[in-house]
Amino acid sequence: MTLPVLADDALSTGDQSFALRLSLPWIRSLPLASLHDVRVSIDGADVAVRVRLDGRDLSAADLATAPGWWFVQDRVALAGDTALPGGAHDVAVSFRLLIPYLPAGPDAPLVLPFAARRRLVAGPDGGAHDARAVRLSATPRPPEPARAARPAPSAWRLAASAFNWTPEVIRAERDAADIAVGIAAGGTADEIEVELGQSLRSFPALAGDEAAHLGWRIADGGGRVSIVGASLDDWLSPSRRRGDDERLAFLLPQLHAAHALGAEGVRLPIGQAGEPLLRRLLPTLHELDLVLYEEVQGPQTPAREEAAIDAVARIDDAHVRLLVDISMLMPALPVTYLERMAALPADLHARLGGAWRDPATHDAVLAALRAGDVPREVHTMFMDLLVRFGRSEASELRPVLPLVGAFHLKFWDLEDADGRVSGPIRDLGDLLRGTGFAGTLCSEWGGHEWLDADPTETTSAHLALAREALG
Repeated sequence: MTLPVLADDALSTGDQSFALRLSLPWIRSLPLASLHDVRVSIDGADVAVRVRLDGRDLSAADLATAPGWWFVQDRVALAGDTALPGGAHDVAVSFRLLIPYLPAGPDAPLVLPFAARRRLVAGPDGGAHDARAVRLSATPRPPEPARAARPAPSAWRLAASAFNWTPEVIRAERDAADIAVGIAAGGTADEIEVELGQSLRSFPALAGDEAAHLGWRIADGGGRVSIVGASLDDWLSPSRRRGDDERLAFLLPQLHAAHALGAEGVRLPIGQAGEPLLRRLLPTLHELDLVLYEEVQGPQTPAREEAAIDAVARIDDAHVRLLVDISMLMPALPVTYLERMAALPADLHARLGGAWRDPATHDAVLAALRAGDVPREVHTMFMDLLVRFGRSEASELRPVLPLVGAFHLKFWDLEDADGRVSGPIRDLGDLLRGTGFAGTLCSEWGGHEWLDADPTETTSAHLALAREALG
């Protein structure tokens, strides 16, 4: 996902040093130890840097064992022992991020390279007073008196995901919690999904009453939290995985935070927890009256995820259910995505535009990747074809519907002349009629990776389209 690394005010200089503040180009908070191999050049010359944290400088070796977290709206300050003259400078930075909840294979976490280059004007060094600088600890907002719980609604309920506002969260012009509150208070949706690692500064420990405070504010704005996106960070380092007890300990505070928010459930990728951990979580899920949703999306299908779905069926408990993302049901690729992929070989681009569901198209995608035919400038977005976009029919969901408790109405843009956006929603509505389904159908926008559009206007328009498609 393409998110900013260097803001306009990222570079500052003092009498004998400079500071470069990095924004986190990811969708949720990460451990500080996730940052690896930082390299900086200014005006074409490589410069040595250290990480500045709480008034002290850390080397790369120190950072690997730092206990803190990089909140999604904070910036990591890099310090260099060189004074920069005033005016503009060509700044380049590269680094790697370890993503502790995503695997790159059976024995390693995903590690992604990032690089940014900008011409920046060096301002006065204010890093010590930067309100967005990473701190090792954060004080949650004070609690407010408890309010009466709102009655839970029933039947089909349209919701909006705070994930749709990710670019605004990263820009940090408004507090992440204020953005979430504004979704309900502004009238976009009465029910919202929030990401714990994006909305709560104390993630993952979730200390104090920060979650409860956010839940109260959303309720005061006329809304309620439906489901929260939780995370299971399996990796502590490139070579060390969490054990079973550590995985349980990592998830339990998130369950309690979801309860404090007033949510009905939490969400994890399908199969990540595994049946033994799901069973260990059941007593807490019952105690807090929460549903744990295992999410199926993109190229995943009921057949491919049969083992994990069977585990949910064996548990046979209403507190463990499936959540289906309709990115599984794409009849065609997004128009705006195809426009961004114009650099691909013409025959492959034509096939992607006209025959997405043809199995031969999947073979052509793999062949282009293996042959090195994917231009570097679109390589990252090209991977969406393998990990984010599905090609299933709605009818394939019929056997698992008794286990499904919620849906994501994933969309990428609103180009719907041929029904490529509304069609899957309409098919889903037809499938659900008469089944007794009662749960949320949440608008989730994934296209902000390549579209610069207003999330409030885009989400509102999508919800209107969904209402019409669902009839």
